[in-house]
This record gives sequence, C-alpha cells and structure tokens, in this order.
Amino acid sequence: MELGYNQAALILEANDEGEISVNLAAHDSAHDSENLAAAICQIIARKLTQDEKFQSEIMDALE
Repeated sequence: MELGYNQAALILEANDEGEISVNLAAHDSAHDSENLAAAICQIIARKLTQDEKFQSEIMDALE
C-alpha cells in the first residue's frame, strides 16, 4: 500500500503467542509534526501499547 502525503496507518501484528505489536506507517516525505494523520496514529499506538484498561476493553470486545 502506498500512502499519500496526508495519510498514515497503524499496522498491527500478532505472533503465535498472541502478543500484538503496533507499527506506524506514514508517507516518507511527511514530517510527523506536519501530518495530522500520523500524529493521531501515534496517540492511538500509545494507547494500544500502554493503556491496560483500553487493552482489556479491546479483548473483551473480541469475546
């Protein structure tokens, strides 16, 4: 997938043990401070990786 200048994406990967990793992809020429989409993705990524309550809510929704 090729991202436009004002686009960003979160990439989630699950390993065999069920651990999830989160990566951010943004257009190469876009600076994070200038890319609102990348800034929002960074906030969501932090919440996914650091907020245990949010993680629990996601796992509960999957059941």
